[in-house]
Amino acid sequence: MIQAFVEKGHHGLGIELSPSRVALAKEFHDDWIRKGKLDFWSKNIYDIRPDQDFEELFDVIVMKDVIEHIPDQEKFIPWLKQFLKPGGVIFFGFPPWQMPFGGHQQMLENKWLSKMPYIHLLPWTLYRKVLSWGGEREVKIIGQQEIWDTGISIERFKRIVAGNGMTILAEKYWLINPVYESKFNLKPRVQLPLITRMPWVRNFLTTAVYFLVGVNDR
Repeated sequence: MIQAFVEKGHHGLGIELSPSRVALAKEFHDDWIRKGKLDFWSKNIYDIRPDQDFEELFDVIVMKDVIEHIPDQEKFIPWLKQFLKPGGVIFFGFPPWQMPFGGHQQMLENKWLSKMPYIHLLPWTLYRKVLSWGGEREVKIIGQQEIWDTGISIERFKRIVAGNGMTILAEKYWLINPVYESKFNLKPRVQLPLITRMPWVRNFLTTAVYFLVGVNDR
């Protein structure tokens, strides 16, 4: 997604904890990096001091399919405010935890479990047993536990935003996640307006949500 902004003439910076992923990103975007339009850092975001490490702050921060993997979202989401210029915005896109495959169980090796919706909503001790019975390797089970621990609902996301001096400027709910077009050849479909107005219920029937978030006057 960052490349789309760079192609429009903006400068971009990607921050990723994993050195191997940063190396891959740098290889893929080598042309833009050599032009000085894009860079990637392998760094813990909590170790970055925006007033010291950047020449200027950011107009837009993009968190696409990221927040559902971050521990302690109550700390992380408001932490991003200090990276923004006045008037800057943050885009969040994520699958609600309770949606049919909110546990990313499609990545499992067992062909039956990988196609079973809502199974991730079991209590972890029971879910772990199911994964073991299904023959999943320990590394896969650990990965599933990390996802289980950090899943986020629409309502909890909104509470964190509202409770930390931030405002939702725009939102969109998807019945069929746009990314499914490239993955599964499914056409994107927005969620029915009636469903979007039903707290908690909408989590189970919405495969992706988009939020544009701003910071209240500082």
